[in-house]
Amino acid sequence: MSNAELAIALLGACQKRGIMVATAESCTGGLIIAALTDIAGSSAVVDRGFITYSNEAKMEMLGVSAATLDAHGAVSRETVLEMAAGALAHSRASLSLAVTGIAGPGGGSADKPIGLVWFGIALAGRPEVAERQLFGHKGRELIRHETVRHALQLGLRALD
Repeated sequence: MSNAELAIALLGACQKRGIMVATAESCTGGLIIAALTDIAGSSAVVDRGFITYSNEAKMEMLGVSAATLDAHGAVSRETVLEMAAGALAHSRASLSLAVTGIAGPGGGSADKPIGLVWFGIALAGRPEVAERQLFGHKGRELIRHETVRHALQLGLRALD
């Protein structure tokens, strides 16, 4: 399925369940919320998107703790879980998709290479879930595209 088809499927799944969705995005810079809002009628289930590129934005908009960022960094399981929870807490959504990663071409390290992305999914009434993906050093555009795809797929799985 294309990203557009995945977005349509996710919007339909949300509509069927009568829930709204929000995103908390770092490395994608709003591409996930854009994929959703590209679909006509998406306003019925899309609440908002948080573009939290900086650590300050993660703290101010989503309530990610400075202690988490200091201890684990922006690209970590702990941070993405707080991003996902924060998106629910600061919206009317019952489902949130959160992503933080290193799209490149710079910024990677041995511990956190280019292409590393953490995904967080929060569904009201359930514990947040995090998943790590390593897309490899395949170029910024491909990493961001694949991050959008994977986030939409995770959202669909969460609603199954």
